[in-house]
Amino acid sequence: MIMELAREITAGRRLTSREECEPLLSAELGALNEAADYIRREMTGDKVDLCCIINGRSGRCSEDCKFCAQASCNHTGVSEYPFLDTETILRDCGKYAALGVDRYSIVTAGRSLSGGDLDHAAEAYRALHERYPGMKLCGSHGLESDEAFRRMKEAGVDTVHCNVETSRHYFPQICSTHTYEDKVRSIRRAKAAGLHVCCGGIIGMGESWADRIDMALEIAELDPQSIPLNVLIPIPGTPFEDLEVMKNEDVLRTVSIFRFVNPEKQIRIAAGRFRFEDGGAALFRAGASATITGDMLTTVGNNTREDRAMFREMGFRMKPASGEEF
Repeated sequence: MIMELAREITAGRRLTSREECEPLLSAELGALNEAADYIRREMTGDKVDLCCIINGRSGRCSEDCKFCAQASCNHTGVSEYPFLDTETILRDCGKYAALGVDRYSIVTAGRSLSGGDLDHAAEAYRALHERYPGMKLCGSHGLESDEAFRRMKEAGVDTVHCNVETSRHYFPQICSTHTYEDKVRSIRRAKAAGLHVCCGGIIGMGESWADRIDMALEIAELDPQSIPLNVLIPIPGTPFEDLEVMKNEDVLRTVSIFRFVNPEKQIRIAAGRFRFEDGGAALFRAGASATITGDMLTTVGNNTREDRAMFREMGFRMKPASGEEF
């Protein structure tokens, strides 16, 4: 029985192989979601972690990720601009700080940050840390060097985001300009610099259920604090533009699998939540405990005020927004 397995998980058992995860594929979906929600409540509680992102440098990326609107080799008509000025970033962060968001991340297109853009990022993070000391800062800047991670930490960054995107086995099907191991090395460098790590991936890129389970298991080995799950939104002009959108029930099963395999982590819903009619409430009854609120990098997201109303109705606790009482 799937709830019995959930109780074993909360008592300390960990799933470490595909074979151990097989019951998660055959379980009735409602029962699986309920069991994953039980694990979430027992292991991470009822506080929902809200984060938001800003596209700090857009387009002209040298990498060839098949899912991405910002890769130079893809023809999507995405906006292209250099690193945003610090005041623009501060204003954007202030909007979300007033709405009680926990985390704010600058995300930049490109393989990494260096030179003047690294200087600019460090300046922006220092300014954010000084003006909004209650906001945890995250950075998503690709395959960073030891120096870049050190400078970001010194500037006030708490967490580095670096997705593995998919399983080690399937990764060559989505990108050829860097490898899965490049991702792993970057994550290890971030940890060595004393930074927390946010590491997840994208589902619905043509991968198998075995790949999804492998990704959950491989991420567990990397031991990040947060695991963002994106549902592919096929973007015209990318090699994945004709892929069929993943069914909601398969998304819900995947979220629950990730909760079973990573019971103590923040399972963070990212791109694709807007496709759920209920604003994604079902995802937070299937094991999710965190989300990106507001828009994504190049696709639409969910309204933060509406998100807060939904979570309040569901009984989740949140950081108070301006004007709210504790």
